[in-house]
Amino acid sequence: MQKFAKGFFVGAATAAHQVEGNNIHNDCWAQEQMQHSSYTEPSLDAVDHYNRYEEDIRLMAGAGLNAYRFSIEWARIEPEEGKFDDAEVEHYRRVIDCCRENGLEPVVTLLHFSSPVWLIRKGGWEADTTPADFARYVRYVMERLGGGLRYVCTINEANMGVQVAAIAERYKKQMMAQLAKAQAGGGSVDGGVQMGLNMEKMMANQKAIAEETLQVFGVEKAECFTSPRTPHGDALVMEAHKAAREVIRAVCPGVKVGLTLSLHDIQALPGGEARAQKEWEDEFTHYLPAIAGDDFFGVQNYTRGRYDADGVVAAPDGAELTQMDYEFYPEGLEHVIRRVAEDFKGELMVTENGIATADDTRRTAFIESALDGVQRCVADGLPVRGYFYWSLMDNFEWQKGYAMQFGLVAVDRANGQVRTPKPSLAFLGEYAPEKV
Repeated sequence: MQKFAKGFFVGAATAAHQVEGNNIHNDCWAQEQMQHSSYTEPSLDAVDHYNRYEEDIRLMAGAGLNAYRFSIEWARIEPEEGKFDDAEVEHYRRVIDCCRENGLEPVVTLLHFSSPVWLIRKGGWEADTTPADFARYVRYVMERLGGGLRYVCTINEANMGVQVAAIAERYKKQMMAQLAKAQAGGGSVDGGVQMGLNMEKMMANQKAIAEETLQVFGVEKAECFTSPRTPHGDALVMEAHKAAREVIRAVCPGVKVGLTLSLHDIQALPGGEARAQKEWEDEFTHYLPAIAGDDFFGVQNYTRGRYDADGVVAAPDGAELTQMDYEFYPEGLEHVIRRVAEDFKGELMVTENGIATADDTRRTAFIESALDGVQRCVADGLPVRGYFYWSLMDNFEWQKGYAMQFGLVAVDRANGQVRTPKPSLAFLGEYAPEKV
């Protein structure tokens, strides 16, 4: 094991809604409470990081980490349109100060998936008014907190809605093919789907879901950040990023600005070259005009994606799969860093990379392989400035609830939210530069 050089960030990452608890003013919270929710369980008090951040930051510092990436919850700062909560801003100031006091660099994300309910009522991430609304929130935060920051991510995984739309389209085509096959044979489509779906009930519930969404949000379709996104919505997200970048540079010219994207290690099998190229364009290269002026870029990678002439290909037979059904493939991070560096010439930061597993020895193996790749990139002169493992704690994995174990720290939510560091936390800390 080789430590990174002085100035390199070795840290862990979290997102506000997944760890804080009781984010009652955002869209995720509202959807979790719905009768026809797609969430397996509600977040409730999550892992109570809102009240226990000092303990959690000390755990990171004690293990040797020197940086912490976390997000500010827009719905806490602006629970009603145009009405800001100064007490919540002060909370995040204390988090930033706590990081500094414990020798951790705070790297802040201004939007990590969740949005205020009022924004969704206005049309959400398909509304032309959203970039200006986001910029107003960013200005309020940066005027008050920017002095304590050096790196700010405007938007986490800005391409997530595009990826969700692509998955939804693939699923729709599969379902249509299954339906046609079933109708031809006089049977039902339900048994042809490799998950527990009652298709007749699912179709019948579409009206009920729309009616409930109308009651909660005032619209039949909630255009949340992680909803399937149209090309227009994709362009709006980039406009929001650029507007935020402009505000940050005007208010805090010394702060480095970037965004993060969800990137697979796209690999072409014979005949799949064109499809693989199109996938990489959708995930990364078509964003280059919008991010060309950024100071840094956040690489987020968990696995690879393989493509043949027919499209995406499943993991190889016998491949190790994580709890998320991703292929265990830490080598993908190095591949993605090198590919991104071909086109983006600013600093690079690995803002997320990790594995959901109950076996912490596999987590340490994943981290070791991933960081070996990062160190090769650094040795070759690529401008990689940091690595943030996802995530600090086992937390609320959105619609999958609390079953996914990504954390370096276990949390016993049933018994007082007790934290238990896993060996992987100390293992990651050994890569951090020596503190002086």
